[in-house]
Amino acid sequence: IFPDEDDFGRIFRNNAVMSAAGVPQFAAIMGNCVAGGGYLPVMCDTLLMTEGSGLYLAGPALVKAAIGQEVSSEELGGAQMHASISGTIDYREVNDALCIERLRRLIDKLGKPPHTPFCRTTSQPPARPAERIYDPVAAAKRGEYDVRDLLAHLLDRDSFDEYRPEYGQTVVCGFGRLDGWPVGIVANQKKLVRPARGPVQFPSVIYVDSADKMARFILDCNQMKAPLVFVQDVSGFMVGRDSEQEGIIRSGAKVVNAVSNSVVPKITLITGGSYGAGNYAMCGKAYDPRFIFAWPTAKYAVMSGASAAKTLLELEIAKLRKKGHEPDRAELEQLEKQITDAYNEQMDIRYAAARGWVDAIVPPAETRRTLALALEACAYIGDLPELRTGVFQV
Repeated sequence: IFPDEDDFGRIFRNNAVMSAAGVPQFAAIMGNCVAGGGYLPVMCDTLLMTEGSGLYLAGPALVKAAIGQEVSSEELGGAQMHASISGTIDYREVNDALCIERLRRLIDKLGKPPHTPFCRTTSQPPARPAERIYDPVAAAKRGEYDVRDLLAHLLDRDSFDEYRPEYGQTVVCGFGRLDGWPVGIVANQKKLVRPARGPVQFPSVIYVDSADKMARFILDCNQMKAPLVFVQDVSGFMVGRDSEQEGIIRSGAKVVNAVSNSVVPKITLITGGSYGAGNYAMCGKAYDPRFIFAWPTAKYAVMSGASAAKTLLELEIAKLRKKGHEPDRAELEQLEKQITDAYNEQMDIRYAAARGWVDAIVPPAETRRTLALALEACAYIGDLPELRTGVFQV
């Protein structure tokens, strides 16, 4: 029983009300946090936890007595488990000193409302040359690379605090600085990743765990008053029986809700493909980015060229058959070529730019400078409206 002023458990209600009022709350678990006390840090907006600490509703002894299950403290509620499997904590730290250091860095990025809500500091050069940002892409084997290598050319040196790095790994999120401006980064990972449980996950694909992480991180950026920068190279959401049974549509709806109702400025950069519902989740044109930029190599379409060409070809064949005409092999090949060529032309980012779907095609070497100018343009927008998400699919 918690000896609160208004009966036990009032503090958790206060956590929820303060969060809804836009008051950022940070919690650091540096020891054991058990039973009802476990709700307090989890009800906060940002949660850090040190290795060796425990977070659970019932400890190992009580679990054994209650249900006969023997389990270690780490497996039941350790920092690694919560960082990689449950996704409950946002940052896992080795010790108390590093935990407090990260906590200070995160608080340093808090916005300062009302009129200039973005806390700029002295700009630092990136860890890798900004003009060489295309190097990770050019050196990629089979098109795979770690998007963190790209971010090292974009963000100020030593400024990136990655959010839930061991969970939902096909999307990389985190707080950093770009030319001194605080930003929340949401970037598609471009390499195969292996989660703590389950099969490997493919690059550029949004899974249930990564969608859940994205939605929560976007809300955190709104609490922190940090502009969002989306780095798009996305194929879409994962499909198939397992994904549907895990609730991919529900998780995708959470992301769309969070992106749609986000009140901080949003800036989108398309570095590769921008396809289908992945475009929605990564703040495509319909979701009100203040600016949307693209590299010359970007592709912009409902689905990738090969998949779309096959679908359109099947529709065209069905039309011909309905008219009583059965196309021969040569005609099929000609139809496929015509459809593929037309679709590939429309996927070219110049086609999108000519129709106002992107604001500018940016050479990779100019990416950091362009985003810095865009952030400065967004910086003096006055008071931000209140964040309201409506009904959240959980």
